[in-house]
Amino acid sequence: MNGTTLVISPAPTANGDLHLGHVAGPFLAADVHTRYLRATGRRALLATGTQDTSTYVVTTAHRRGLEPRELARASTAQVEAGLAALGIDVHAFTRDEDAFTKAVLQFFEGLYTSGKLELRTMAFPYNPATGAFLADGFARGGCPHCLAAGCAGLCESCGHVIAAGDLIDPVDALDPTAPVELRDVDVLVLPLERYRARIREHLAQHGGSMRPHMAQAVAEMLSHPLADLPVTFPVSWGIPAPFPEVSGQSINPNAEPAAWSIYCGAVAAEASGTVGPGDDALWRSDADTRVVYFLGFDNTYPFAIGAVAMLLATDGRHLVPADFLTNEFYELDSAKFSTSRGHVVWASDLVRTVSRDLVRFHLAATSPESQRTDFTHAALARVTSARLVEPWNRVVDRMDALRNARSLPVSPRSRLAAQRIRSRFAACYELEHFSLTRAADVLAEQLARLAAWDLAAHDAGDFCHEVEVVLRCAAPLLVDLSQQALADVSFPDGAGPSTAEPLSLPRLVGRLG
Repeated sequence: MNGTTLVISPAPTANGDLHLGHVAGPFLAADVHTRYLRATGRRALLATGTQDTSTYVVTTAHRRGLEPRELARASTAQVEAGLAALGIDVHAFTRDEDAFTKAVLQFFEGLYTSGKLELRTMAFPYNPATGAFLADGFARGGCPHCLAAGCAGLCESCGHVIAAGDLIDPVDALDPTAPVELRDVDVLVLPLERYRARIREHLAQHGGSMRPHMAQAVAEMLSHPLADLPVTFPVSWGIPAPFPEVSGQSINPNAEPAAWSIYCGAVAAEASGTVGPGDDALWRSDADTRVVYFLGFDNTYPFAIGAVAMLLATDGRHLVPADFLTNEFYELDSAKFSTSRGHVVWASDLVRTVSRDLVRFHLAATSPESQRTDFTHAALARVTSARLVEPWNRVVDRMDALRNARSLPVSPRSRLAAQRIRSRFAACYELEHFSLTRAADVLAEQLARLAAWDLAAHDAGDFCHEVEVVLRCAAPLLVDLSQQALADVSFPDGAGPSTAEPLSLPRLVGRLG
């Protein structure tokens, strides 16, 4: 493909800092895949940001005694700094800005004027004491699909959408002891059932990259009629809806992904000097663009069902993505990361004491690709020491012994070995079978092999050659080590050199300071 790959990781809610659960899930995977594509000469852009329109900004601010917009601004700065600290190379970072609001409203006004949005009466929990309707994070209760406790909107457990009026025993998240009742309200919706067959057909034909849990959830969601997707909510927080039928309402944050994704493409393209501000060229149906999502499992519905339906509703103007790679939860000491309980490790804090290459390697080795995995500080120290630091430093010792050598011959056997190394890493990085865990395993296996090399004069060139090949292949993961040791981080090509030079390799340390 000669076009552009737009890699997107859904924007975390702007209600806190970036913790390891965020990074080990979508962000590291998106960064590694994007770096690999660029290293192989392909044009790739990575986009993410923060979402301040979520009602969770309000509930978190209430709990912490902060003003919501103050919390959102601080959280956005923390998330952006945390991504940079872990070496996540973002080309487009979106935030609360007028251009984003304009893009969202322009998208929904297009659906509205073309008759795709319809007025429906829906039931919402209502707090008579405050006069507030409860939607999304404002309403808590049991999931009507799997019975797990949580908020309206999306179930973190089963991934299904939860209409606020369908919650089991709903309560007001801001005042759990207050009595609530159900009241009907007219809202604008996208009738998803009209698009169910087309969604199923599209994902069946193009969605081969889905992991098993997401594939099962999508099949389950599409196995019965889809409920209407509310585009507006009777709440004041968020982007004000401009439609006269729903005056005073706001855009449902879980209906934003399609518009936000198009905006991501515009920001990324503008940053790379490709198009002008606000241009949706990357998302046009005739564009040579592949859109790839790396996302948590709980984002399955808004991106793979809701957003796909909305893009189908644009009547061919925009391309419809089908590449979704989900991850499960990354836990801390066998329990979910929880900011409210202080059960968390902040990404920016960890890299102050541990090299970020070590952190990236460990998060890759323990990536929650298909099931929940666990982080502990003890495992970080043990795994990175045994599988990365110690073997790498033995490789450095062997390379140092060759520092005065020049133009060492590389054998045909070594060039063949390099092709095999390259193909093993490429299989982990290409989207069709992408796996951070396997990439970390391949790297550890190759380092162990190189660290045990019994150097002799006749194969010193082979050693130098294969070390460089492994380091180039590991560059999407080990961003600092590769940049220090290599003039460029291009992925090795298939030919291979006839001679090799010793590299000046930095040593790795387990802890900084």
